This record gives sequence, structure tokens and C-alpha cells, in this order.
Amino acid sequence: MRDNIINVLKNCDKAVDIYELQDLLGITDVKEVEELSTELRKLEDEVIIYRSNKDKYMMLDKSHLRKGIMRANKKGFGFVEIDNMDDDVYISQDNMNGAIHDDIVLVEITSKMYLDRLEGRILKIIERKVKRYIGLINIDKDGIGHITLDDDKIKLDIEIPKDKLLNAVDGHKVVVELGKKLDNKSKYEGEVVEVIGHVNDPGVDILSIIYKYNINVDFPEDVKREVSEMPMEVRESDLRDRKDLRDQVIFTIDGDDTKDIDDAISIKKLPSGEYELGVHIADVSYYVKEGSPLDTEAMERGTSVYLVDRVIPMLPHELSNGICSLNPNVDRLTVSCVMKFDSSGKQLDYEIFPSVIKSRIQMTYKKVNSILEENVVPEGYEPYEKDLRLMAELADILRKAKVKRGYIDFGVDEAKILVDDKCVPTEVVLRDRGIGEKLIEDFMIAANECVATHIYFMNLPFIYRVHEYPKEEKIRSFLSFVSSLGYQVNGNIHDVKPTTMQKILAQLEDKPEFKILSSLLLRSMQKAVYKPENLGHYGLASKCYTHFTSPIRRYPDTTVHRLLHTYLFDGKIDMATIRKWEEKLVYISEHSSERERASVDCEREVDDMKMAEYMEKHIGEEFEGMISSITSFGMFVELDNLIEGLVPIRDMNDFFHFDEEKMTLTGEKSKIMYRIGERVVVKVIRASKEDKTIDFEVVKKV
Repeated sequence: MRDNIINVLKNCDKAVDIYELQDLLGITDVKEVEELSTELRKLEDEVIIYRSNKDKYMMLDKSHLRKGIMRANKKGFGFVEIDNMDDDVYISQDNMNGAIHDDIVLVEITSKMYLDRLEGRILKIIERKVKRYIGLINIDKDGIGHITLDDDKIKLDIEIPKDKLLNAVDGHKVVVELGKKLDNKSKYEGEVVEVIGHVNDPGVDILSIIYKYNINVDFPEDVKREVSEMPMEVRESDLRDRKDLRDQVIFTIDGDDTKDIDDAISIKKLPSGEYELGVHIADVSYYVKEGSPLDTEAMERGTSVYLVDRVIPMLPHELSNGICSLNPNVDRLTVSCVMKFDSSGKQLDYEIFPSVIKSRIQMTYKKVNSILEENVVPEGYEPYEKDLRLMAELADILRKAKVKRGYIDFGVDEAKILVDDKCVPTEVVLRDRGIGEKLIEDFMIAANECVATHIYFMNLPFIYRVHEYPKEEKIRSFLSFVSSLGYQVNGNIHDVKPTTMQKILAQLEDKPEFKILSSLLLRSMQKAVYKPENLGHYGLASKCYTHFTSPIRRYPDTTVHRLLHTYLFDGKIDMATIRKWEEKLVYISEHSSERERASVDCEREVDDMKMAEYMEKHIGEEFEGMISSITSFGMFVELDNLIEGLVPIRDMNDFFHFDEEKMTLTGEKSKIMYRIGERVVVKVIRASKEDKTIDFEVVKKV
């Protein structure tokens, strides 16, 4: 009945009442009429259809109403993001109707604003996505708690009765759940469900952000029990049906402080001149059994989270740093992908199999780069110098082959925040990315493609890492902006294949603003996500891609390993198995993408806070940077270490006109014009760790 109703309404040119629906559906039986009424109510509750004031029904997307996500502003207004609509819908403070940041809402589009923005009002809060809130508690003289929320975009007045304080005291950061509404606006009764710690305690600032994104810090007791009963060394019985590679020269390359080592590599130059590359990945799914408490918790977390002073692992440390980590000089279970390449980077053959390895040495990027970039061989690396140089040779071949097919290297820098033992930032520097880092990246991409392609051609359910083609209008907008800077860029925007983006970047790479322009072009791309369908990976110019190489820290990779065991090693490809994974992979893909976004947002917010805290100690000092963005309320300047701050228009000693098309600010009296990519010297005038903001003023142009 449900599907029939939807199909009929999709094909109706106008709204219809229930009697017309009965005719269109051919319903005459009384029981069917009752079923129709019930299904219509359900579809209306789920906001799939819309019922007008005249009791007529239509599909929601044929009405003036839309379902979307509220993105609130700390000033009280907001915008509703709606799927398949390029423009967000502006909601004034008077039309919020109690909606807060991240709510799923039903919005009525009421009019067009200037600048072609849509305006609307919230009719209904469909779902309150945020269930718990983080804030600072203050206890009044009557013993009632009042919460100042960390997220100033959420406008809620929360009172905590004495019996629901959970022993929280003045100055505690707490996790609060909402209870009953206390007025018609935004006043609620709340309950403290967890005390994070005192606001002045070291690390509580970061913990508050972690809790905001629903990232689990501790593991449940049933997970701890399961881990306590697991073997912490490889047993003879674990080696059944595994290829023994312990006599081969295999090693790992990671950062100086890496403890969760997913991948090891090996290489040979065959007599025929071909390269044999081995990528050996920790066999996490052997220990994380499907459906176990450990597996359930890993799936819920979705990913490890890497913050400035800590890692919140997807798996307990006994696994992530112990039995699953490919530590040197101990037996470890792996899944190996051994590939053969010719001198042009073409893959000639491959084999995927369960294995056991013993890594010879835990190398670091820094020491590998000293060999490959400076010809300085650190002590202990002498036996592996030849292999490393051969790896660099193959990596260069593979990278050139990737570039030839359309691989896009945006060359985006990353910041690294150094902190002391109390988590106070001491320095912000650029993260190194040398030959060693690129070498591992190239090898992991090759293995990911190999595994994905193998399963794809078996036509079996699988989880892919996909990056869809950018929208033409986004690229058109970018090229229009580049043109406004006076640069002529040639590129067929109707043909936005990866090589087109390559050519656009190549034409800009000698421009002084290249770093900013590259970042702007990257922002115009779609986001990479997980899906059970192979849609290719645009940025890598890959027809078939997955995540196979980091199962300790990413649940999709663990799932890929589980599928390799199921399909290839155990030979289970019966219809029951296929149907099970067809259904399960839909949820795993969506949930993993969601948890990845939460992790990235958490990491970014912690970085913003720590950068602001760092700049609190540098107020009054001058720095050189580049204008990275211009808005109607000011311009953002990015320093060379990637710290970004705002030059508020209200602090500029002139009335500045904003040109949205050219992205410029021009002084009315001074005639000074600022544009993206210009280098300026700025002074730090304000910085707030609590607000995660930094304000600059321009001293001079460079």
C-alpha cells in the first residue's frame, strides 16, 4: 500500500484528497480504506508527503515545504540545508520556532530575498538530533544549576533541579540531557548525566569537545571482558591456512609517535625487471569477531580520533597498540596484497591472501627521508637502504602513472600543534610531508585499488570509498572568480573529468595565490564518503577504490577484511551471505561516513581552540600571512603556519565596500583594495580560547 501511494502521488500533477486517492488506487474495500488512512498518517509523520489545510495530499518535494537540517548562527538566525537544493533557506530569529542547531526541520519557503537567497520559516521540528549538551554549570543561591552551553549556536535556557545535579559543583563542565519544557520558548529542565571535570583542569577543554561529538572515551565492561580473554601473542593454531612470510624482509614506516601500526611493506626487483610490491595489513577482523561486543563498539565508533594530545582509539589499546599492531620482531597476522608492476606502473599481476609476518624494523618517516632526500643513512637502517631506494623508484613510477590518468594533488598543507604536559600549546608548525610519506601513500592507494577491483569484478556486495564528480556550477563559479583576479584559465567546464582539474591547477601553480586558489578549488569538490556502490574516486582518478589499509583505525577497512575472509579465503558466496551483506553494508557505509564527519569536525574544533589559546599569548605581536577569504563582515588571513584569523570590517579604519563577485573589500575614502591571495602583515588584537576565535588588524600590505 505504502509504495502504491507514493507512486500515485509522484505521478499526480496536483494535490488530491483521500477520495481521489481511493479512485486512483482502485480501493473499494472498507479495510483497504482504513489501511490507506493509516499509511497516509505514517507518511505525513515521516514528512514524505504533505497534507494541505484543505486535506489534500502531495509529495513533499512538489509542495512549498522542504525537509532539511538547521544550521544555526550564534546571533540567533539560521539556514536550513536541503538535499538536492543548491541554496540554503534563510530563517530569521523570529521564524526559528524553537529549532536549534542540527535539528531536522520542516521549513516553509516563503519568499526570495535579495542576493537570490531563499527565506522561510520553521513549521515543525521533525527530529532533535542532538540528545545531549555540553556546558559549564553555575549553581545559584537556591541550589539550582544553570547551564552555559559550549556551543553558542544553541539557544537553550537549561535549569538543573537539586536532585538532578549528579554532585556537580560550580565550575564543572557537564553533559546534560533535556527534560520537560518549562515555557513556550526555549527554557527546559535538564539533568546532569556525566561530570566531565572542572573547567580549569588540564585536558577538560578537549574532553568537552569530544563529548559534544558523541565520541566514546571509555570502552564498555563487556568489551573489556572480551579483550581480557583474548590471546596477546600469535599461537601456532592461528597460522592455519596462512602463507608464512616471516623470513621475508618486511618493515613498517610511520610517524615518530605512532603506536597503532596497520601496514607493512616489502619489495623485490624480479629478474624480468618487474617490481613485486607487498602490502601487508594487520588482520584485525581475525580478532574482532562479527557481532561480538568488541565489533559492535568498533562499528559504533567508526574511526579512531587523533587530537593534539591524545588518540581515542576505535579498538582498545591491547589490540590497537598490541596484538593487531605490526610491531617489530614479533609474529603478526596479516592480509597481504602482493602486486607486480612493470616499468610504466602498469599492474601485471597480484595475489591477495592471509599471511603471517615478522616486521624487521619500525622505521620513521624522518629517518627514511634522511636517506631518500639527504643521502644520510641513520644507524640501524643500513641493511634496508637498497630496499628503500627501490621503493622510492617504484613509488615515483606509480605516482607518475596516477598523474597521467588524472590524479589531482591539491598540495594542501597541514598544521601540527605542539603542546606541553598540561596540554598548553607551545608551537604551531607545518606538518612535514616528504618522500617517505608520499611513498606510503602511493603504495596504500595501489593496494586499495587492487582489492576493490578484485571484488568489484566478482560482482559481490562490497564497501567502496567514493568521491563523485564535482557539480558543474561549482567549477563555473570558481573559474569566474579566477577570471575576476585577471587570470585567463582554459578548461572545458562541461567536461569536468579529473584531467580537466589537473590542467586548471597547472595553469595556476605559478600564481602567488596558488595555495589559496588550490584550497578554494578543493572546497568546490564533493566530499568523499563510503557507499555500497562503486561510483569511482574522482580525486584519485580511480575507477574503483576502497579503504583496506587501516583496519585498526577505520571500521570500513575492518569490514573489507571481513569480506575478503568471507568471499576469498572461506569461499562463502551463497545467496544468504550475499543478501545479508547487501543489507548490512548500507548501514555500515552511512554510519561510517557520519562518524568520519564527526571525527573530522571534532579534530578541527580542537585545533581551532588550541590555535586560539596559542595566540592568546601573542596579542599585540605582528605576523605575515595571506588573505584566504573575504566576506561582507571582514576578511580572513592565514599565517604561514596555517593559523587563521579574522580582520573584522568593524575594526577597519574606513567604510569598506564588499564586492561579492570579485571577492574584494575596497575602502571608500582610502581606496585601498584587499583581495584573496594578497600578502599582508597583521597584528593580533584579540584571541579567545573559549570562543575559538582570533582577530587581526592589518598593519600593511607586503
